[in-house]
Amino acid sequence: MDRLISLEPSNVVVIRIENGQKCCGELTLKNVMYTMPVAFRLQAVNKARYTIRPQSGIIAPLTTLTVEITYDYQQNSGHPRSLPYCDDSFLLHSVVVPGAAVKNPSSTHDSVPMDWFTARKKQVFVDSGIRVMFVGSVVMASLVRNGSMDEMRDVLEKGDPSWRAVDAVDDEGQTLLHLAISQSRADLVQLLLEFEPDIEARGSSGVTPLEAASASGEGLIVELLLAHRASTERSESSTWGPLHLAASAGHVDVLRLLLQKGANANMLTKDGNTALHLVVEERKRDCARLLLASGGQPNIRNSGDGDTPLHIAAAFGDEYMVKLLLQKGAYKEIQNHSGKTAYDMAAEQGHTKLFDALGLGDRLCIAARKGEIRTINRILESGALVNGQDQHGWTILHRASFKGRVEVARFLIEKGVDLNARDEDGYTALHCAVESGHVDVLELLVKKGADVEARTNKGVTPMQIADSLNYSGIKRVLIQGGANKDEFTQISKTAPAFGNIKGGRGEKDTGLKKKKNTRGKALRGSFDQSAAHMVAI
Repeated sequence: MDRLISLEPSNVVVIRIENGQKCCGELTLKNVMYTMPVAFRLQAVNKARYTIRPQSGIIAPLTTLTVEITYDYQQNSGHPRSLPYCDDSFLLHSVVVPGAAVKNPSSTHDSVPMDWFTARKKQVFVDSGIRVMFVGSVVMASLVRNGSMDEMRDVLEKGDPSWRAVDAVDDEGQTLLHLAISQSRADLVQLLLEFEPDIEARGSSGVTPLEAASASGEGLIVELLLAHRASTERSESSTWGPLHLAASAGHVDVLRLLLQKGANANMLTKDGNTALHLVVEERKRDCARLLLASGGQPNIRNSGDGDTPLHIAAAFGDEYMVKLLLQKGAYKEIQNHSGKTAYDMAAEQGHTKLFDALGLGDRLCIAARKGEIRTINRILESGALVNGQDQHGWTILHRASFKGRVEVARFLIEKGVDLNARDEDGYTALHCAVESGHVDVLELLVKKGADVEARTNKGVTPMQIADSLNYSGIKRVLIQGGANKDEFTQISKTAPAFGNIKGGRGEKDTGLKKKKNTRGKALRGSFDQSAAHMVAI
C-alpha cells in the first residue's frame, strides 16, 4: 500500500479566480481503508499564498472529507505567471489512527496533533503530487489573449464542472469568442465552438460574435459561426447587423457568405437604412452589385430623410453608382421627405454630369421623339450633354434616328454629337435608322460620316439588318456610302433573319409609356415595309 487517502476526482486542486471574489477551490479526500480511521494534514509548500480549511482531521473508513483551499489573489498581486498550472504544490500527510474518534474538523485550528505525523513508531504516508490548476474568467481571457490552445482545452475539459468556462467574460465585458475574433484567430474560435458557447452573447459594445467578425472581414470565422447557426439578423442591442457591417466595410466575401446563408438583403439598420444605402454612401461598388444581384431593392427610402440609395448616389455625384442603380430599376421620380428627387439632390450639389441620367436625358428623349428642336436646344443649354446616354446607352441621336426626326439629327450633328456612339448592345444611330427604315436620316448620317461597317456586340452590321428586313433601297444607300458589296452573298448564306439576330430591336424603354405597333410601320419613299416587330414610343 502506497497511500491511505485518495483524491477525488483527481490530484488537481482547481481554483477559480474572479476579480472581486473569493478565489478558492475544493479537494475531496477519501479514506481508502476499510476498517481504520485515517488522520490527515494538508500543507501548502508556499504557505503565504494559500489558506486551507480544515488543514487536518480524521476521516472514517471509506468516507470522504472536502477541504477548501483559498488563494490570496490580492496579496499575490493577481494570478500566477504560469497558467493554468503553476509550480505550487501541496503535501498531504496521512497516518492510520486505530480507535481514534472522528470529530468535526475545526475551520480555524488543527484538529489533529502534529506529533501524530512525526512519531517514528507510526508509518506516515506523504503525497507530494497534488497540483494546482487556476480557472476563471481572468484565466480564460489571459489564455485566449496568449493564444494558448492546449492550455485552453485543458481548462475547458477539466475545469470546474459547475462553471461554464467557455462563457467566461473578461474585465471589459468581452466574451472569449469576441477576444479570439479581435485577434483574427479562427483556430481559437473553432476550439471554443467545440464546447458550445453562447453564440449570440453580446460583447462590451453590444454586438454579437458574428457582427464583430463581419465588421472585421474575418471570412473564415464568419463561416465557422454560420456553420454553428449564428443568426444573421441584427441583434436588438446593435445599430447595424452583420450584413450592414460587412457591406459598409467593403468585405464582399463576407457579404456573399451572409447572403448565401439567407441574410435578408433589405434588412434595416436601427436608423432605417438598408445595406444598399450604406454601400452607396461608402462607394463600395462590388458590394452594391452583389446586393442588387441578391434581391436588394433600390427604391427603399430610409426612415431618416426618406432618401433612396439613388438620392445618396446623386448627392455624392457618384456617376457609376447612379447608372448601376438605374440599370437595376431605381425609380428617378421618388421624392424624399423634403420632396426632392435624385435629380434635385444632384442639382443642389452641382453635379452636372448626372443631369442627363437623372432628368434632362428623359426630357431630351421626349423632345427628340417629338422633333422639338427648340426644347432640345433649351435643355442642352441647361447643362444636358449632347452625347449623354440613358441607362441603356442610348443618346438622343439614337432616339431621333429611330423615330425618323431628320431635322433633329441635323441639329444634333451641328452641336457635335458623336455619330458612332454605341449603346449597351453596340448599336449606333445608323443601326437604329436602318432598322426603322428611315431613309432620310440614314442618308444624312452616311453623308456626315457615320460608320457604315459598324458592328453590334453580336457582330451585326447595318447591311445585315437591312437585308434581313428586305430593305433593298436602304442597302443601296449603304453601298453608296461604302458598305461592303460582298456582304450580299455572305448574308444570304450565313446571316440569320434579323428577328433572330437580335430578337427584334425596338426602341429602348426609358421609363416612359410605350405601346406596340401591331400594324407595322410605313417606310418612306419607295422602300419596303418594316417588319411587324417594330415598337413605336
